[in-house]
Amino acid sequence: MTTTENTIEQSLKNSFGYKDYRNHVTQLLEQGLSTGATQSEALTHYTTLNEARMNRLDKTIHIPDDVDQKLKTLDKAYTFLVITEGWCGDAAQIVPVINKMTQATDKIDLKLVLRDDNAELMDAYLTNGARSIPKLVVLDAATQQPVASWGPRPEGGANLIKENKEKHGTVTDEAKTELQKWYLHDKGLSTMEEIVGLLQ
Repeated sequence: MTTTENTIEQSLKNSFGYKDYRNHVTQLLEQGLSTGATQSEALTHYTTLNEARMNRLDKTIHIPDDVDQKLKTLDKAYTFLVITEGWCGDAAQIVPVINKMTQATDKIDLKLVLRDDNAELMDAYLTNGARSIPKLVVLDAATQQPVASWGPRPEGGANLIKENKEKHGTVTDEAKTELQKWYLHDKGLSTMEEIVGLLQ
C-alpha cells in the first residue's frame, strides 16, 4: 500500500457522514468552540454564521435537470472525500451543495474529514502550497483510489479572490464580502457543474 493509499484509508476511518458532521459542529458550538486546532472568538463567530448559511442551503439548493440526469446515469460508483472545517466560509457554501448532489444518486457516498485532524491527507492536496479548503477528493468506490480532486472554490469565485489578491497584495474584507455575494448569486450551479464534469 502506498503512502497516499494508506493516508486515504486512515482518513476514511476518521470521516463523518453529512448529518454527523453537522451535529459535531453544532455540539462544539454549544460549548463555545469551533472545529480545528486553533480556537478563537472569531472562529466561533464564523462557525455560527456558517451554521445559518448551511441550514439555508440545505433547504434551498436546487439541482438543475442536466446535472441531475448526469448523476442518475453514472456508470461508476464513487466516494466523495471532502476536507473541511466548520469555520470555513467557502466550505459552508460548498459542502451542502456536494451533499445535495450525493443525495440525487446511489452511486456516490459522501465522507467528510476535518483538515486539522487529517494533516497528511491535506498535505497531499495542497492548493498553490496552501492548506486551502474545502477540498474534494474523488475516489473510485471499488478501489478507493483517487481519480480526481477539486477545490477549494469554483472557478468564478477563485478568479474573484485571485484578482483581488493581485490588486491589493492580500485578500481584503471587501473581497470576502463580494465572494459571499457571488456564492449567493451562483446558487451552487458552478460547483455542481464543475464537480459533475469530473465524473465518468
